[in-house]
Amino acid sequence: MKKILANDGIDNGGKTALETLGFEVITEKVAQDQLSNFINDQKIEGLLVRSATTARKELIDACPNLKFIGRGGVGIDNIDAEYARSKGIEVFNTPASSSQAVAELVMSFVFAAARGVYDAGTNMPSNGASEFESLKKKYAKGFELRGKTMGIVGFGRIGQALASYALGCGMNVIANDRPDAPPKTITIDIAGQKINAQIPLVTFDELLAKSDFISLHVPKQPNGNAVIGKEELAKVKKNVVLINTARGGVIDETDLLDALNNGLVRSACLDVFVGEPKPNAALLAHPLVLSTPHIGASTSEAQERIGLEIAENVKRIYQL
Repeated sequence: MKKILANDGIDNGGKTALETLGFEVITEKVAQDQLSNFINDQKIEGLLVRSATTARKELIDACPNLKFIGRGGVGIDNIDAEYARSKGIEVFNTPASSSQAVAELVMSFVFAAARGVYDAGTNMPSNGASEFESLKKKYAKGFELRGKTMGIVGFGRIGQALASYALGCGMNVIANDRPDAPPKTITIDIAGQKINAQIPLVTFDELLAKSDFISLHVPKQPNGNAVIGKEELAKVKKNVVLINTARGGVIDETDLLDALNNGLVRSACLDVFVGEPKPNAALLAHPLVLSTPHIGASTSEAQERIGLEIAENVKRIYQL
């Protein structure tokens, strides 16, 4: 029986689908430095990862029996994909499965940032009984979303899903995408009625200057630099809320801390960090940072879709 190692786990639905296709699915977590030995000893043909496990050149060279590497998620920057393909190894991801989950996490950040919900939820249990009036005054400076501008950097599936939610809240939406990207029309389904809305594509500088919220859905630049650093932060609209659910390092964390401390940025909402799983403690502790531990695609529904999409890719690879 052919073996697949799902080193970062897989939903039960996806596991069952793979087993139905005739594969043994191993979900034992193998340490990165022991991975090549395990793959070779167990004669693993397929490696499935999420964001924790990496598949670099060294691993690929050490595991000649690998037929495919699959990423349960959108990005494949933790896989040396082109090198793997040059060795005849199929590489795939699951871009269609997590868009809604990530978009909903972004919107939860948006609502929390607008009304101070995250900070209030932290302070009320310990101080609410003794400092109710002062806390009420502190959180009385929220703002409404209707009429505010959501700027979306990277207008693929996730960006488009986010646009539909933001439009539903009455927000204006602008986007920045690849120079060759065609205009995008978003279809919103409300009470059985389909409403089409074309989203303006603007320059990056225009998006920085006009957006009340900026949500990033792109990898780091090809040279490894951040998409938003000191230079870009100098161009943002005052009191902007920055949201990163894409990859750690897309926003330069040192420059972000400076911008928060200098009042350029109202708050930062972060699901991803440099150095995961050991992010910068100073960033996490900052009072203007709302953070979650890389859970963008971690809903039951999204994980089930990811597992089933993985099974469909494996079925295609083996022509089953």
